[in-house]
Amino acid sequence: MRPPRRRHAVGQRGSALVEVTWIALLLLLPLAWIVVAAFDVQRGAFGTSGAARAAARAYALAPDDATGVRRAREAARIALADQGVDAEPTLRVSCTPYPTRCHSGTSVITVRVTTAVDLPLFPDVLGGGAPRFRLDAAHTVPIGQFREVGP
Repeated sequence: MRPPRRRHAVGQRGSALVEVTWIALLLLLPLAWIVVAAFDVQRGAFGTSGAARAAARAYALAPDDATGVRRAREAARIALADQGVDAEPTLRVSCTPYPTRCHSGTSVITVRVTTAVDLPLFPDVLGGGAPRFRLDAAHTVPIGQFREVGP
């Protein structure tokens, strides 16, 4: 006695491969987008953190407050460009205990850098532009930390 043969319907032959392929595409494409977006946001966060650190150091090394602001902006731009972030950073400088004279006494300078990263491959369907992920970082430096002390 032979076991009965299973007969496949002629129209169903090879359909499992097609179904698996479509399900894989529907699941893998959003997953790939999430991974790429996470890498872009991480790159932007790393760049923003580096920009805050570089801007605080540049500000502390400047001879006065006005020069410090210019140098800090340029240092932040360069640090962001190194990471491939082309957004214009916003800088806020605050000093304690002398808020109006940062380059005097024992001031402590805090530089906060704010920028944004566009999420990749996101269509402009709703007309509001590509969605952006806002990033900010702060770095605090004592005014005398990067100055040489003479004999």
